[in-house]
Amino acid sequence: MLCQEFGVPLVLDASLLQDNLYFIKKREEQAADMSIREIARAIADACDIFYFSARKLGFGRGGGILIRDEDAYKRMRGLVPMFEGFLTYGGMSVREMEAITVGLEETMDYDMISHGPQFIEYAVRELDQRGVPVVKPAGGLGAHLNAMEFVDHLDQREYPAGALNAALYLASGVRGMERGTMSEERDADGVEPLANMELVRLAMPRRVFTLSQVNYLIDRVKWLYDNREMIRGLEWEEEPEILRFFYGRMRPLSDWPNQLVKKFREDFGDSL
Repeated sequence: MLCQEFGVPLVLDASLLQDNLYFIKKREEQAADMSIREIARAIADACDIFYFSARKLGFGRGGGILIRDEDAYKRMRGLVPMFEGFLTYGGMSVREMEAITVGLEETMDYDMISHGPQFIEYAVRELDQRGVPVVKPAGGLGAHLNAMEFVDHLDQREYPAGALNAALYLASGVRGMERGTMSEERDADGVEPLANMELVRLAMPRRVFTLSQVNYLIDRVKWLYDNREMIRGLEWEEEPEILRFFYGRMRPLSDWPNQLVKKFREDFGDSL
């Protein structure tokens, strides 16, 4: 390993390991005859520090930091009181540790970890066939709507990804996630950088959705795309200096949300 040759520790954020295990098994020739557990072990053996959020890998509250070297552990443990509490405070509950254990075992099951990526691939393919601008090729975690093309009539300073995300919720009840200029932070002079991309992420975790729900999403996104000219921009109502994406509040620049809902009811009645 190159890191070992130069004495550099290799640190892996394994929060999305399950998607990578699926794609390695499916796409890499040298892994075709390996089990998921063998692939995971090969990855872990190459790492010095292996950490993860259990909300993604393991499906529990909390996470883990696995450290191969005792000296590295001793250097890191002094940081624990700053962010977590003292080492003797108990950490996660037994219930959460048991839940994470079950989740990690499920991650070793190819059929289980293939569920999300296959649904994402299906959603991306079906939306693309309907002319909806999506990011291709399909990957893991979620399908991504390309807001710059979806609502290309909006100026980027009107937060197109945020507006599209809000419109999607009004038209479907589906909660997406803005990944664009809203997620940026102003610089020291108060200047707001424009993001390179404006995306709406539609995450599909395993064990959660059925095919009928994905088809419902596709249907509503297509309806929204057909009525995209009704979507207008947003502005900040409350913009915190720190982590505005998490704590801020937006408001529409016009009455467009009510007009969109009116059109929705003309086409669908009160059905969601």
